[in-house]
Parts: sequence; C-alpha cells; structure tokens
Amino acid sequence: MNILLKDLALYLKKEKALVISDIHLGFEESLNKQGILVPRFQYEETIQRLKKIFKDLEINEIIVNGDFKHEFGQISRTEWKDSLNMIDFLLENCKKLTIIKGNHDKIIDPIAIRRNLKTVLGYKLNDSYICHGDFIPNDFEFHEAKNIIIGHEHPAISLRKSGRAETYKCFLIGKWKRKNLYVMPSFNLVVEGTNILKEKLLSPFLKQDLKNFNVFIVEDKIYDFGKLKDI
Repeated sequence: MNILLKDLALYLKKEKALVISDIHLGFEESLNKQGILVPRFQYEETIQRLKKIFKDLEINEIIVNGDFKHEFGQISRTEWKDSLNMIDFLLENCKKLTIIKGNHDKIIDPIAIRRNLKTVLGYKLNDSYICHGDFIPNDFEFHEAKNIIIGHEHPAISLRKSGRAETYKCFLIGKWKRKNLYVMPSFNLVVEGTNILKEKLLSPFLKQDLKNFNVFIVEDKIYDFGKLKDI
C-alpha cells in the first residue's frame, strides 16, 4: 500500500511526500487574548515531533494541508515569526514545499510570498488529491483521483478506561462516493480535536454515515481500532 500513517502525518511512499495538516500556529496567542492562560510550547514541540518523523523517512516533498496558522482575519506577531521559521525548517527537510489553503488561511499569502511560495486550494500527486476538506472541489484533477486526503475536522475519539475517559487524536479511513477518503488528525499539539463519537462534524466529506470508517488512534504508535461502529 502506498499510503503510510506516520504519527500525525501521512506519507506517500512512491512520491516520497509527507502530508501534515492543521498546525494552527498562533493558537496559544489566540487563547491568551481571550484570557485563557496557557504556556506557549506549541512551536517547539511541533518542531521536535516533526524531527522524529523526518528521521525515519526519505522526504522529497512536504504538503501542509491547510490551517497552517490560526487567526482568521489577521496575522498576529507570533504567527509571522513562527510561520516563517516553520517554513524555513520545512524547506531544510525537503526539496519542495506546498501550502494548501485552509479556512483559517484567508490571509496566509503575505507569509508565503516572503519565502517565494505560492498557496493552492488543492494538490494532486498521481492518484491522490490533497485538499483541506472545508469544501468539495470541482476541478478535473479532483474527480480523476482515487484517494482523497483531507484535514479540517481534527478527528479524535474518547475512550473510557477504568472509569476515566481519555481522548486520542485519530485517522479516519473510509469511502466518499467511489473514492478512498483519508481524514487526518490535526498537528495542533495544544488540543486533541473533535470527538467523532459525540460532536457534530464540519467537513462536507463527512456528511454521511461513518459507521464503516476505520479508526486509527495515534499514541506511541498507530493503533488499528477497527470500524467506528464497533467502538
């Protein structure tokens, strides 16, 4: 199989391409502005986690699948600094970097331009089409693809053990029409994400019965938890 789940990332083996999604740089600053005091560890921990992923893989290309930054209508001071530094770090570890726009990336272009990068709304690599997942594309390449890879939803699942519930980031893998659909967990290390067993899902790709989707939990390794209907 060409698609490998690797920690919170997804790796296309033939293309030597790594996909990461929903980093939401600047998330902690946004919380601080709302009066929610959290320590700012996001950037450094993201770098360290990516380094571990890079160490095990040969990577020619990195695709950031939307929501690289967090603020909708502005670029905060933290976002400027952390986004440019993150881009520099990613470029040191690949030959090509592609940034797909997510719904939080309305004004990410000024950051991308600083590093001579262009943003896109979707990106096709052979038989896989990568898009953020906040809307369903209607271009030729999307319809030709066999595999669709999205972010946006931040899937997580809450499991009860010894009377206590623990929430884990997870991948969802199933079908959208006749295509294989891969839903990636967020690379935002501050929060786990949306509990797919209880919360309303946002992506139009997931406005369907998900009971036959397979759940892969991300912990110290990837755990196959079988079909959602059996959890």
